[in-house]
Amino acid sequence: MQIERSLYNSAKRPETEGHATMAIKTRITELLEIEHPIVQGGMQNVGKAELASAVSNAGGLGILTGLTQPSPEALREEIERCRSMTDKPFGVNLTVLPTINAPDYGAYAQAVIDGGVKILETAGSPAVREIWQMVKPHGIKILHKCTAVRHALSAEKHGVDVISIDGFECAGHPGEDDIPGLILIPAAADKVKIPLLASGGFGDGRGLAAALSLGAEGINMGTRFCATREAPIHDNVKAKYVENDERGTNLIFRKFKNTARVGKNDVSDEVLEISARPDSTFEDIRHLVSGAKGAEVLATGDLSQGIFWAGMVQGLIHDIPTCEELVTRIVAEAEGIIKDRLAGMVA
Repeated sequence: MQIERSLYNSAKRPETEGHATMAIKTRITELLEIEHPIVQGGMQNVGKAELASAVSNAGGLGILTGLTQPSPEALREEIERCRSMTDKPFGVNLTVLPTINAPDYGAYAQAVIDGGVKILETAGSPAVREIWQMVKPHGIKILHKCTAVRHALSAEKHGVDVISIDGFECAGHPGEDDIPGLILIPAAADKVKIPLLASGGFGDGRGLAAALSLGAEGINMGTRFCATREAPIHDNVKAKYVENDERGTNLIFRKFKNTARVGKNDVSDEVLEISARPDSTFEDIRHLVSGAKGAEVLATGDLSQGIFWAGMVQGLIHDIPTCEELVTRIVAEAEGIIKDRLAGMVA
């Protein structure tokens, strides 16, 4: 299946007509030295130089996914490749998880240091603190993703620079508390003193304006950036993001207290069916959810091969623009909402 060409037509939406785009300045734009308060989250097998550089060139912050690269040396090469494609700031993501055959996280962090990257997005277990201690002396700013206020406060206490608070709507792992962004973002903003990024469910200017009003100072988008021309994934997957609506996700691994939100397809449906059996174990679904199978889906577009990450924001995705078109549109929409619609409601 090929994406209809009309999906590539990013016509300006009515609410942006007639508005001269101005800048939205927050502590996020100042701290990260970017034009717009929009960050592309790290995504396995997606956060490569093509996408990260395009987001950065558009005025946001692009992020390379460190563990997408097979080795620290490969990450060094990817950093240099990204730098050859943009002269704007970009970051690297490192997600630290407790696994039997864990990668050498320290070596990946050293590749970030050696590559002169000044922004590191982290997520995962408390073991990530060792990475923070390693990179901090080199002037690297740390963005840490959390799914709970208590985790955000702990990360702030340990010296991170930005909290990315991830609501229940997000793709990937939303935690086990099931708190949506409308509650989680202001709850975090009430207690966290450092700059806050809102993550999970963001894909247009309405979301950016809402995030700012809830106390965040920017947004982090994953799924929405997957549905762009520069995202290094197959057109079939991009078309699926457009086809699916806000109901087009499945929550898997709930039984194993490691909840993950993925795109709804035959494979994730089967995972749910097997998991619902009283005597099922993770081994019964392992063959369906392997990372290698997921990578094959993104590379070949064969959605029968595995699962793919997707958030509820699919319900707001209707086209496949360039990153430049998307970022410009989001900022223009947000400015129009803030300056005209909201201001006009104040008597």
